[in-house]
Amino acid sequence: MKLTIERAALLKALGHVQSAVERRNTIPILSNVLLTAERDQLTFAATDLDMEIIDTALAQVDVAGQITAPAHTLYEIVRKLPEGADVSLSFTGDDPRLTVAAGRSRFNLPVLPAGDFPVMSSDGISGSISVDANDLIRLIDKTRFAISAEETRYYLNGLYVHTVIVGGQARLRAVATDGSRLALADMPAPQGAAGAPGVIVPRKTIAEIRRLLDDAGESVELQISPQKVRLELGGAALTSKVIDGSFPDYSRVIPKDNARRVMADARLFAQAVDRVATISAEKSRSVRMAIEAGRVVLTVRNMEAGQAVEELEIDYDGDAFELSFNARYLMDITDQISGEVMEMRFGGSNDPALVLDPGDADVQYILMPLRV
Repeated sequence: MKLTIERAALLKALGHVQSAVERRNTIPILSNVLLTAERDQLTFAATDLDMEIIDTALAQVDVAGQITAPAHTLYEIVRKLPEGADVSLSFTGDDPRLTVAAGRSRFNLPVLPAGDFPVMSSDGISGSISVDANDLIRLIDKTRFAISAEETRYYLNGLYVHTVIVGGQARLRAVATDGSRLALADMPAPQGAAGAPGVIVPRKTIAEIRRLLDDAGESVELQISPQKVRLELGGAALTSKVIDGSFPDYSRVIPKDNARRVMADARLFAQAVDRVATISAEKSRSVRMAIEAGRVVLTVRNMEAGQAVEELEIDYDGDAFELSFNARYLMDITDQISGEVMEMRFGGSNDPALVLDPGDADVQYILMPLRV
């Protein structure tokens, strides 16, 4: 194999695929990226056996061939090469190493046979759905913060993507929850999405999809099967297994009759919560909210660090009540509010709170109060 490729093109493609590679691997081949040179392009592939990312870049191929090389090492080398450099990659059977050369720089990297590299099957994936890239970015950004990191409830370790019928119209919906909070975002269902199965897309896959979307065009192709999802954008493609489990019936926890309606400045509210939370105990990060007509008083008490109190004006004219929330969770939700104002709807002191964004009617957030 022998080829020359521009540094920028090489860096971009390697950047897309190398993040699929786990830093610590017990299987050596999974630490490598598969390089395939043919015609006028170089194809890159990396996998962790649950997810595979493939990308392509234009190259001047003198000798076609295939080999695998350490993904993270190769990426770091290319990243540190001068901008505008032409990079030469060559491998011959005479030297069992991949030679990377640019200008006066030369590196020799260990390789493993291309035939040992695992290829993820696309069996069962059919029916492509064209999705606006910005719509998909919005679905992910509005919800992924609530994905659970608790491995025991593995079915919550991903984003539940499915279609629902709302007001007679098909909607593509993303939902994430960790049991203490829930985030939900909708968009009009693209053509062909109505018959797609609901799937739980793993947290790592969601992170990689979101990263790839930064370099996407106006639309991407999405394919969903009960076992896998596949995303194609430009010359890149990501294929991933989905979580084998049933997502809980989240509709049961969405409050239907929270009558206490509070309107607040989202930015000022977040800043106030952040300030009082400075002295909160790290484990609970509990913030007490005392709500009455026209104002909310935020209080944090810590036996060691003292007490913090902050008062904020709100639009509310009902009876007074109090409840406590996790400060970090409150700020995570306020970060998603697109406009200046946020709407909070409360029921009883132990009932979940519903947070809405007047600037985006297609999102909902549910937050469970702390029992203190």
